[in-house]
Amino acid sequence: MNEVEKKEMTDVVVSSRIRFARNLAEYPFRSKMDKTSASEIINKIGLALGDGYKKIDLTESDEITSGALVEDHSISREFASEPLPHALFFSDDGIVKVMVCEEDHIRLQAICRGLDLDTAFERASETEAKLSDKLNFAFSEKLGYLTHCPTNLGIAMRASVMAFLPALTSEHKIKPLIGELSKIGLTIRGIYGEGSEALGCLYQISNSETLGVTEEGVISKLNDVIERVAELERKARTLIKESRENVLKDKVMRSLGTLKYSFMLDTAEFMRCYSNVRLGVSLGILEGISYDTLDSAFTDVMPYTLMKRCGKKLDEQERDLARAARVKELL
Repeated sequence: MNEVEKKEMTDVVVSSRIRFARNLAEYPFRSKMDKTSASEIINKIGLALGDGYKKIDLTESDEITSGALVEDHSISREFASEPLPHALFFSDDGIVKVMVCEEDHIRLQAICRGLDLDTAFERASETEAKLSDKLNFAFSEKLGYLTHCPTNLGIAMRASVMAFLPALTSEHKIKPLIGELSKIGLTIRGIYGEGSEALGCLYQISNSETLGVTEEGVISKLNDVIERVAELERKARTLIKESRENVLKDKVMRSLGTLKYSFMLDTAEFMRCYSNVRLGVSLGILEGISYDTLDSAFTDVMPYTLMKRCGKKLDEQERDLARAARVKELL
């Protein structure tokens, strides 16, 4: 897929992610580790990564810092509450992030904007190779990379895209899609992964098979499926516009007005308006608003990210005031 084709997918695909799970052969899995082992692993990973990576020690991290990192997909919810020593390393450009002592010793991920699994894979692989040169990963000729959870055995890689599917959602076609994708080794989850909600009509679509497959095969399949899902979503959007154009335009314009002029804005209302406005942009109802602006706002107005920006804990009403103000700045 060339650069033009990737750009043309931004109406449906918000971001692409490649994640590797790795464990050090000389240490037990996390469930059997103690504080000393966890600290040793963090130090070894830091030395192996070398220059070009910054570190956040999350062992004694405050709730706001950890929460904001969850909201921007730097770390998982489980990692945020991990009792053993744990740390996050991230590249200078912020694309590559390495969680150390999560479910596995290493959870390495690269996230790129839009549909760009190839670049994400390239960046993640570069960092994985750097670590592999200096560390001994747990590996079996029969089972591939050994992981804490058996469902990650094999290539121990998850490729995923964040897809914006408002039309398929409103037409109640997500459940059938989940069923169809499960038959070919793919899964759909909410915005923060397993067990989370699809906030703002955003869904993670990823591979569920890691054993007996190749990294290149997984990426190729996901790229092909996303193109098909995008086609279905666009057809559903067109049908909604053709059958309910005035109602749709009214919803889009009211949502834009809410985002621009609200004095207070709660999370749920922002989600609804974000989805409607992004849909309006994709259908040409709105001009002068970029997908990047909307998607950046999505993260910026999350509760912990707002509090991090303000530098203090906020109650619900204070967050609603800060959210409305931040959206005005961005739009």
